[in-house]
Amino acid sequence: MDKKLRRKVLSASLIGSSIEWFDFFLYAAVASIIFNTQFFVTDDQFLSTILAYFGLALSFFIRPLGGVIFAHIGDRVGRKKTLIITLSMMGLATAGIGLLPTYASIGVAAPLLLLLFRLIQGLGIGGEWGGALLLATEYAPKKQRGLFGSFPQMGIPIGLVLAYGFFFFLTWVMPEEAFLSWGWRIPFIFSLLLVFVGLIIRKGLDETPAFQEMQKEAAAKNEVRQLPIVEIFKKHPKEVLITSGAKFVETGPFYIFTTFIVGYGVSSLDVTFEFMMLSIMAVSVGTTIMIPIMGSLSDKIGRRKMFLIGAFAMLLYGFPYFYIVNTHEPLLVILATLIGLVVIWPPITAILGTMFSESFSKEVRYTGVTLGYQIGAAVAGGSAPMIAEFLMNQFDGSSIPVSLYIVATAVISILAVLSIKGESAQDREDRLKNENIIGE
Repeated sequence: MDKKLRRKVLSASLIGSSIEWFDFFLYAAVASIIFNTQFFVTDDQFLSTILAYFGLALSFFIRPLGGVIFAHIGDRVGRKKTLIITLSMMGLATAGIGLLPTYASIGVAAPLLLLLFRLIQGLGIGGEWGGALLLATEYAPKKQRGLFGSFPQMGIPIGLVLAYGFFFFLTWVMPEEAFLSWGWRIPFIFSLLLVFVGLIIRKGLDETPAFQEMQKEAAAKNEVRQLPIVEIFKKHPKEVLITSGAKFVETGPFYIFTTFIVGYGVSSLDVTFEFMMLSIMAVSVGTTIMIPIMGSLSDKIGRRKMFLIGAFAMLLYGFPYFYIVNTHEPLLVILATLIGLVVIWPPITAILGTMFSESFSKEVRYTGVTLGYQIGAAVAGGSAPMIAEFLMNQFDGSSIPVSLYIVATAVISILAVLSIKGESAQDREDRLKNENIIGE
């Protein structure tokens, strides 16, 4: 691959992924300070916060459906076309949230419409991630798949920095009353501009080499695959279960470290919303730098080994994390977040996508990676802040149950990845391709 095409592919994958996650994290950033007071209005603050976190979780629950729909399109029609659709959906839904009247204006219609837009966001992100991943890995040289596959994952902390940074800037330059009244809407509406930029970049790319090769093979055999999801459960049922389980440790702790901790910090640790935003942003910059380093390292030592190192570290960190933040010392709160997001999380997330993509044959790869990823995200991701908030409330503010939750996600993922044995689908395709070349 020439350098110009390499830059184009990685830029399209990274920028599109960053915009999608920016849209997604906008809700998470203000769930516990805006949506719980202006949309999910009840007489019980705990219930209002739980309902706001349910809005976060709801988009995760719908992601597998979005994944199935758009992965089907991606495996049939193409990766590029699907990514354009999902990016457009996310942008329109995000802007819609920014324009919504509050509960005080239209009553119960306000939270219902908010949940509707979150469902649309969930459908969009459900199809986006697999496409962004395959855009990178299917263009990647064999010995650099880990590096290329890490670029869409960099979009997660970049999107988080953009979202939290936008809100931090607004709270800094605006009076609190103005921010709470209308200022919080600005980033949601601004998303439309970012989506426009992303669409221009993605339209300039061709379909991936693997998809073009698949089309040629299907044409030569005069076959049309109608339902990739049926093929997935016929050929790769074990891989779907493994990838879903592997996702637990990547997604559950992440939303504890970045979303739950914001509300927890403000309500229980005597720190400000602005401080939590700034600290998570600063740490996420380090996360972004570490992800491609870990992705490249996985090309040398192996995906499975890299993942297990991170997962075991997360298992050991479940209790120390809350021990550190519960000191109520602001600098130690930052340190706890830094250890979780810069040291422990990158080895897990950097190689997750590449490891998933190598598990499925190219004919159903979009469907396979998306289904495994989004099922795991639905079960352990968006529900994590809600579960943590519920556990804290049930156990009189004790963080021990939340630590056990982090440990449980790690155990499930470790067992899933330890069950991976033998040659991956990607390795088998590479081997057969080489044998055909040698045979010719």
